[in-house]
Amino acid sequence: MTDKIIISGFADEIDPNLDVQLRVVRELGMDHICLRAADGKGVADYSLEEFREKILPRLQAAGIKLSSLGSPIGKIDIHDEEAYRQQLEQLDTLCRICQISDCKYIRMFSFWMPKGENPDDYTDQVLEKLAGFAKVAEKYGVILIHENEKDIYGDTGRRCKVILDRLASPHFKAAFDFANFVQCGEDTAACWELLKEHVVYIHIKDAQVGNNLNVLCGTGDGKIPQLLPKIIREDGYEGFLTLEPHLVIFSTFKALEAMDAEQAEAHFAHSSAKDGAEGYAMQYHALMDILKTI
Repeated sequence: MTDKIIISGFADEIDPNLDVQLRVVRELGMDHICLRAADGKGVADYSLEEFREKILPRLQAAGIKLSSLGSPIGKIDIHDEEAYRQQLEQLDTLCRICQISDCKYIRMFSFWMPKGENPDDYTDQVLEKLAGFAKVAEKYGVILIHENEKDIYGDTGRRCKVILDRLASPHFKAAFDFANFVQCGEDTAACWELLKEHVVYIHIKDAQVGNNLNVLCGTGDGKIPQLLPKIIREDGYEGFLTLEPHLVIFSTFKALEAMDAEQAEAHFAHSSAKDGAEGYAMQYHALMDILKTI
């Protein structure tokens, strides 16, 4: 959009096939995507050689750059030591992918918490493991961006701030997700004020209080139309606004949300989008309408 604000998006919500993803974003006039999955395979499951041979040439041919890698790093149980070791290796590969694709950011999380237990009891353990991830990122000059996902340690504004303040690493920053804060019963305006000094990346996703449904940006309770003008004009945010519509069922949705097929169908029953490409375009145009007011 401008040198200061760039529109990107999780293009796997369009279609599993990377070529379809690239065609649709180009038709919308976009030149960045967040790569979460391509050709039905998660980005963290690609080897460096596979990415170099199968993905990078198609991105370059389409003139599309990467705003971030939408990795699942940190989306594991806090007690799963084997998974943690595997993810350290995956992160090393992801950082190498960033280097060859001129990508600065890797999206990640802060571990599933045991059900029925107080996440605050796991603060030190979470920080120790996140520091291990940050050390890998520092080695390659990459920045990890922590998403405030539901049911992980950093799902509330307060705990996100604990992580960011205590790690205090230039290689570990925040990705701000409006919808996830709504779905955790948090006030997005208060969360922004709490975290804005750490935020380097923003997800454009909205949700409704009560039923937790994802809805077109600006129509939910994320306060996106109210907050974006302040975020950009007053707080001077510069960087990516990354579309994450969640308006239709897409190929990797079940891996992201704990829902069975029937629950997923019910979750999207309200949406008027007929497919991923239409839902993505709807979110893009809704965001552009909001930005026109700024």
